Amino acid sequence: MNETFFQSLTRRSKEEPFGRILGLEVVEVGLGFSRIRMHTSSRLYNIFGSVHGGAIFALVDEAFQLACNSHGIMAVALNVSITYVSAPAPDVLIEASAEEIYRTKRTASYVCRVIEPHTGKLIATAQALAYRTQKSLLSLESGDA
Repeated sequence: MNETFFQSLTRRSKEEPFGRILGLEVVEVGLGFSRIRMHTSSRLYNIFGSVHGGAIFALVDEAFQLACNSHGIMAVALNVSITYVSAPAPDVLIEASAEEIYRTKRTASYVCRVIEPHTGKLIATAQALAYRTQKSLLSLESGDA
């Protein structure tokens, strides 16, 4: 893949309505890797006044989505298992990374981490498995997909 394709993935992520609601920001997309950020404001809090686990999961899912589609083949989630380690501090930036650890023609496995980048505090870890559909995403570069 090339930088134009990664820019297309980034653009499409920025255009996702759900990602806009959460305020997700793409930091980096590379081959089998991505990093996404989100600011933890009160609009994301649960009934206990901390960031809702669903918001953290959505951040992980976006990082996973970009990493597993970075090879130019459409990939969809088969399974994501998340472990919440600690709650993020109020009103901070959190960042999810997804890194490919194994890939075959049909599946790919990823390790994901959520941290507070300014402190290094670990928020969550996740393992994710993608099904690779064999459908090319190269038309993303031209905006056709």
